[in-house]
Amino acid sequence: MQHQISVITLGVADLARSRRFYGDGFGWTPVFENPEIVFYQMNGLMLGTWLAGALADDLGRPVAAAPGLVSLAHNVPAQTDVAPVIERLCASGGTLVMAPSAPPHGGFRGYVADPDGHAWEIAWNPDWPISPEGHVRFG
Repeated sequence: MQHQISVITLGVADLARSRRFYGDGFGWTPVFENPEIVFYQMNGLMLGTWLAGALADDLGRPVAAAPGLVSLAHNVPAQTDVAPVIERLCASGGTLVMAPSAPPHGGFRGYVADPDGHAWEIAWNPDWPISPEGHVRFG
């Protein structure tokens, strides 16, 4: 398995306020945005800011379960890679948070918590190609 983090997703209370901070403060330009989420292309990974309630719903956890709600993601090259990675992580001390499934926004994903409860999304997204070096790119 490649050593990579594909996406860091931060749960935010106010998407417009967050966009001002990252857009005006850092000067970052979104590569995608909708009413719930904004993605920024970073050096080889994606940073997402997602309304905390929507992220909590996707994780199947209450917002209060994690102040400063964060989800780390490890993207895989094929949909069929999602379940085996989740199984390996659970066998290595992780806890299944959500079984692999197809979310309404597309792709395929499941969630595993590390031994300290940090959520990892194991995901396949057909619109995010992965280079041979393991860099994920938006569309």
